[in-house]
Amino acid sequence: MGLAGISRRVPDQEDYESEERREHEETQRLRQVELEEVASIFRGYGLEGRVLDQVTAAIVSDEKRWVDFMMRFELGLERPDPRRAPMSAGTIALSYNAGGLVPLMPYIIGLELQRALLVSIGCTGIAFVAFGAVKGRLTGINMVKSGLQTLLVGGLAAGAAFYLASLFGQ
Repeated sequence: MGLAGISRRVPDQEDYESEERREHEETQRLRQVELEEVASIFRGYGLEGRVLDQVTAAIVSDEKRWVDFMMRFELGLERPDPRRAPMSAGTIALSYNAGGLVPLMPYIIGLELQRALLVSIGCTGIAFVAFGAVKGRLTGINMVKSGLQTLLVGGLAAGAAFYLASLFGQ
């Protein structure tokens, strides 16, 4: 799972670089069109007349600044931070392993199978609510709502996995 975090970041970087090359080409081949796009963005912020002309001229006077501006304000893209890939991979790997232990713990400690299943379901449900609440807290969403949504989605996924496993395990 950690490798998935890294492999997800590589296409982000490649996509950004591809769009950046395209913007560089457009500022050279389609200069007037790109100038109008810059002006249009600033018009959206209420600038007009001489001030609009000055701000537009300042942006387009440096090609790197111009392309950076277009990447951010026309395309809504931020340059990916290459230092985030290892951190993302580590976070995903740790979370996956920690989350995976929750439903397995009753079996690891040696509970009788039927009881272990019930304890596993309960612990997993509590973990879903807790993880969802933390996610809600970090993202500014209502913690109860986020916890219940995570319980619902996680519960459905876990139920589907259990059902599929029972089909192949019989």
